[in-house]
Amino acid sequence: MKKSISLLLVLVSSFQAIAQVDSTKEASSAPNHSTTFTYYVDGYYKGDFAGKTENNKTSFTNSSNTFQIGMASVKLDQVLGNFAATLDLGVGKRADEFSYNDNGVATSFKQAFISYAPNSTVKFTAGKWATHVGYELLDAYSNRNYSMSYGFSYGPFFHTGVRADIALGGKSAMMIGVAQPTDFVSSSSPNKMVIAQFSTGTKNDKLKAFLNYQGGKSKSQVDLVLNGVVSSQVAINYDGTVCNISGANWTSNALYVNYDPSSKFGFTWRTEFFDDTKSAAGVGTSIFQNTFSANIHFDKFTLIPELRFDNAKDKIFLNKGSNLNPYAGNFLIAAVYKF
Repeated sequence: MKKSISLLLVLVSSFQAIAQVDSTKEASSAPNHSTTFTYYVDGYYKGDFAGKTENNKTSFTNSSNTFQIGMASVKLDQVLGNFAATLDLGVGKRADEFSYNDNGVATSFKQAFISYAPNSTVKFTAGKWATHVGYELLDAYSNRNYSMSYGFSYGPFFHTGVRADIALGGKSAMMIGVAQPTDFVSSSSPNKMVIAQFSTGTKNDKLKAFLNYQGGKSKSQVDLVLNGVVSSQVAINYDGTVCNISGANWTSNALYVNYDPSSKFGFTWRTEFFDDTKSAAGVGTSIFQNTFSANIHFDKFTLIPELRFDNAKDKIFLNKGSNLNPYAGNFLIAAVYKF
């Protein structure tokens, strides 16, 4: 961890130096040359009602009755003419679990890819990038709930390969690509994954749809994300996915209801039904979970108090007496600061 933090600090300093040079070049030459930085850090305290860490069966919050650093992150996006590059680094629990097949410093590289757009219709990308599948995202500031859904946790995290993004006109677009086995930067396996997405939306952007796919020799997944804007204060989002692994399926259906009475305060209810009764994901039962999160904004700082309740078909959670039962609950309070 200390080596990863040191690397992150060195690269941040280097990025800042590069940005100063780039800004000079931008003023004197290329009009489509830009450099953008995104920094953020998050942490949380979580308390399981039974005091059992084992009751957590989703990503990034595998702790109980303790303070944890979620992730410290810096992202560099640079555009130079028809070329673009992204380097996205992070240290902490989220970065480690996101790149769970890697070790050491390699876990700090969340994304690293280059792109080339020969025209306004097509863009080619090569490298490692966060998955297109699903509604939730790795970075805490991009989600309304701090804890993650089962659909996110047992789906793909990232892809390494090549892809083409193609504009189809209006609000419609598609993506198609070939990648390493899911969540591997490098692999000796000859079995690659085909990845694809079709997206569209209404002219006023009040309804957007994303049909996502990944598929290989023994694994395939189809995912549908719908984003709907009801009013200036209410939005409803849906994420439904079916994943087949060696002939067995797991499914997730999640609904997100966002209510923002003001720019300083918002509320999100996530309800999800996760079905893994065929043990495709290794859970071996179905789970109905509800998560209630508030988002309290203080300029660049966001406070997220959260309550979560999980109800399984079978006894897979522990109570205070360490006996199995079908119920689990926890609360957490997270802090996210985006520079």
